[in-house]
Amino acid sequence: MKIQVLGTGCQKCDKLAESAAKAASELSLDCEIEKITDLNQIMGFGVMLTPALAIDGEVKVVGKVPSVEALKKMLK
Repeated sequence: MKIQVLGTGCQKCDKLAESAAKAASELSLDCEIEKITDLNQIMGFGVMLTPALAIDGEVKVVGKVPSVEALKKMLK
């Protein structure tokens, strides 16, 4: 599984990356977490508002930082 955090490196983007890592860890998932900060790559996902989260290339969250519990539900 590949988890991609899309954002320019703001505080919310860092929080989303941290929460995604915690959710994956609590679920004992074998995954790679990648931070994408390049605006052209972010727009390539069709995302215009950050932070955003993609799982295996599919955008699941845009413009907010969901709770660890909500992220765990997305990752199952």
